[in-house]
Amino acid sequence: MKLKEIERTAVQAWSPATTHPIYLASGTSAQQLDASFSTNATLEIFEVDFRDPSLDMKQKGTLPASNRFHKLIWGNFGNGSAESSGVIIGGGDNGVLTMYSVHQILTSKGDPVLGQTEKHSGPVRALDFNPFQSNLLASGANDSEIFIWDLNNFSVPMTPGTKSQPHEDISVVSWNRQVQHILSSAHPSGKAVVWDLRKNEPIIKVSDHSNRMHCSGMAWHPEVATQLVLSSEDDRLPVIQIWDLRFATSPLSQLEGHTRGVLSVSWCQADPDLLLSSAKDNRILCWNPSVGEVVYELPIRSQWCFDVQWCPRNPSVFSAATFDGWINIYSVMGGNLEAQQKTQADKVPEQVTQTTLIPPLKKPPKWIRRPVGVSFAFGGKLITFGLTKAPGQQMQQIYPHQVFISQVTTETEFLLRSKELQMALQSGNLLDYCQGKIQTAKLPFEENLWNFLKVNLEQESRTKLLKLLGYSKEELQRKVRALALFAQLLMNSSDDVAAVSSSSAFFDNLIPQNCYIEYTDGLISQALLLGNFEGAVELCMRAERFADAIILAIAGGDNLLKKTQKRYFAKQKTNLSVLLSSIVQQNWQDIVCTCDLQSWKEALAILLTYSKHEDYTQLCDMLGARLESEGDAALSSDACLCYISSGNVERLVECWVKNHETSSPLALQDLIEKVMVLSRSVEILRGTAGPAPGPVLAERITQYASLLASQGCLAAAMNYLPSSSKEVSENQQLRDRLFHAQGENVGDQQPPPFPYTRVNVGVIKPAAAKGGSTLEGAAHKAGPRHPEKVGPKLRCLWLGKKEEGYWLPEKFTPLAPITAPVMGLPAEPQGTHPQLSRLQESGQSPPGAPKEGSLQYHQLPRESIERKELPPEHQALKTTFEGLVQRCSAVATDPKTRRKLEDAVQRLECLYEKLREQALSPTILMGLHEIARCIEAKNYPQGLVVHTQVVSSSSFSEVSGFMPILKVLMTIAGKLNV
Repeated sequence: MKLKEIERTAVQAWSPATTHPIYLASGTSAQQLDASFSTNATLEIFEVDFRDPSLDMKQKGTLPASNRFHKLIWGNFGNGSAESSGVIIGGGDNGVLTMYSVHQILTSKGDPVLGQTEKHSGPVRALDFNPFQSNLLASGANDSEIFIWDLNNFSVPMTPGTKSQPHEDISVVSWNRQVQHILSSAHPSGKAVVWDLRKNEPIIKVSDHSNRMHCSGMAWHPEVATQLVLSSEDDRLPVIQIWDLRFATSPLSQLEGHTRGVLSVSWCQADPDLLLSSAKDNRILCWNPSVGEVVYELPIRSQWCFDVQWCPRNPSVFSAATFDGWINIYSVMGGNLEAQQKTQADKVPEQVTQTTLIPPLKKPPKWIRRPVGVSFAFGGKLITFGLTKAPGQQMQQIYPHQVFISQVTTETEFLLRSKELQMALQSGNLLDYCQGKIQTAKLPFEENLWNFLKVNLEQESRTKLLKLLGYSKEELQRKVRALALFAQLLMNSSDDVAAVSSSSAFFDNLIPQNCYIEYTDGLISQALLLGNFEGAVELCMRAERFADAIILAIAGGDNLLKKTQKRYFAKQKTNLSVLLSSIVQQNWQDIVCTCDLQSWKEALAILLTYSKHEDYTQLCDMLGARLESEGDAALSSDACLCYISSGNVERLVECWVKNHETSSPLALQDLIEKVMVLSRSVEILRGTAGPAPGPVLAERITQYASLLASQGCLAAAMNYLPSSSKEVSENQQLRDRLFHAQGENVGDQQPPPFPYTRVNVGVIKPAAAKGGSTLEGAAHKAGPRHPEKVGPKLRCLWLGKKEEGYWLPEKFTPLAPITAPVMGLPAEPQGTHPQLSRLQESGQSPPGAPKEGSLQYHQLPRESIERKELPPEHQALKTTFEGLVQRCSAVATDPKTRRKLEDAVQRLECLYEKLREQALSPTILMGLHEIARCIEAKNYPQGLVVHTQVVSSSSFSEVSGFMPILKVLMTIAGKLNV
């Protein structure tokens, strides 16, 4: 996509990456004339404003020059000051080298020429700034002249060493991008020399043995210190060679895409996988030199583009200078070429009138690729990754990523307490655990609650619960003895007043006995003589002689006793009588429902002492419910003690949640500790596991398990989740996720039920779908732990693949071999043995064959086969290799050759399977793609050379399945000349 353009017959130079805004310098090109035949020279600076949608660039500075330019370069020298924008160095005819101040040109103040020298003996065509020291400049001209300039002293240069022999022109010089004292120079003959400035001598020379290399450009790899590229201007060899100085006998690889000589190359410093080249075929290509692939192509309507350069500050754009007097700026992100070249359409005759759409790069460039990334994963895992530098000897297609998996824990105290609880539950030593909680409790209520939980785990828990409520048999006996002693003392003191009492007897005798009492006694006596106990009791009750009434009622039978007790309790309204009534009549529910809530402990003590085991749990829950609904906040919390006494875990959780905060990890841990201890005590009491948790408890357990999982405790979280079939969906999903997240650590455990509704996608035949759904359900219930072990054929049913096959479960027991045809069965599918078919048709059977109906025929259900798709980047390999087999098969007549080709089809499946599983190393993949390119070019000898290199540098086990057949294929293709 074209962004900017200027009409200049000029060489160009971008401003350095540190300069803002972005500028482009142009200098009138030497050995070129425009239509006016003017010989004037001008140095201009343009501002490149990409916010401006127009194609024009604003001229910011201009300067008449004394010489035209062969080469222009812009450096950072002097950029330390606020007013400096660096310097521009121009190489001209007659060895003239001029240094200009950019600031002076932009401001038109003062003399912009900082220095000028004519040390070179011919045109200066090669210039480059040292990337590490901005004051060092390398220049090259005729007669193998190379000078190293210190811009602080521009008058006296140094040489890197003795001139190379024979003397040649220097077409390009380039500093190494990784080692500051390494410099390279290239000659039109195709030879490149690498200089070491510490030794002032050449250290290595590389040259193409074909003698057809006419070097027009050279560039060092931005990241690999030992690699460089050389481009050839010769139309007979329009290639770009990649050299590695560690193997300098021949090029590492060769980029072949241009049809005519290459005029310039430029390696992107922001992404080593982008290399620009322009050639006489009027095309600008962007290569990925790692794999030798063209990732971007730009046809130009101008005449030859003799110079392409990446923009240092904005690596997505580049400039191109053409011989017909244009400097254009393009973007590698693609666009409509026709729409962007309207101004040029009238100037250059077109041979193609249709719109040309330029696609963007095939993959994102490095500067917008995500260099690092971080993401949290299930189980408290922190996943981080980052790109690494590929070693120089490995020209990899895909950069390796270093992926780090870290466990993140944020709740240290929570994890510590959770582990303590798990150890106590596993060891069964819950009494010590509860005792520790009692000792560390900070509140009286907390201490009391843990005391209740501890007592539930002990023998004779009811008696011990009474002690916690303040009622002890030993203490009561002590008080009774004290009371008896006190009564004895009172009796002894009564003897002293006996004399006084006897003196009053005289007056008592003077008063006659109460006639009513005598009358009542007479009636009672008569009733007893007649055996009328009911009447006698009635007389005693009216005279309020309750003790006599009770004694007589006992003699009168159970019914009379119950009536008498009922009448007695109806008349007596004291607190003690109410208690006596409940105990005698065993009406515990009335106590629970009518007692004063402030006396709930007394009510609970009565239940502990008198209620039956089967009623105790329900009555405790009723008392707790009253405390929750009718009591204040303190009594509502006390209801938890009632639920602990009854062992009702669900009601305990509901009550706790109402009165306490459970959102924080430690608060949730508090609740789960109590829940697990109480649940274990219920199991000990009943001998079996308690009922399935209700919705409130299940929600808290799921929340607790999720919290454990977020801290990396996957196995512990799995243990806490209930295995009830009535789980909530979140519980089921979490169980499934925890199970699969543990990988091999789950052992032989069966996978949990699949938490989602299975939906078949794609078109499946009705018969296959019906059979598949049954098999699918069976496989999930009894299948193995790992989905991949189930086999791809089972999973393929969900995807709706049309391929069919059989699926065998892992524990499938084969049937006994059938030695005779099976009669009375449906017709055999195609492929049945012809001999057996004839026997069936004739009704004959071999000797000893079982009778019809004595054998059962088991046919496994039809299932779908799933095969992974070949990765898109490797699809070309399959297309190329299969195409080669087809071309060879079309012309091959020898039976032996045809058998080899048939075998090749099967052997290549081994390669495709490894490509699907991504089981091949980058080196082998690069070699395979290079072989495929050789096959496409019908260069089978070169393909065999690459084949040998791959085999010699790879493990035998990796390539033995497919590399031999590739060699056979290329050999056959070479003989058949296909």
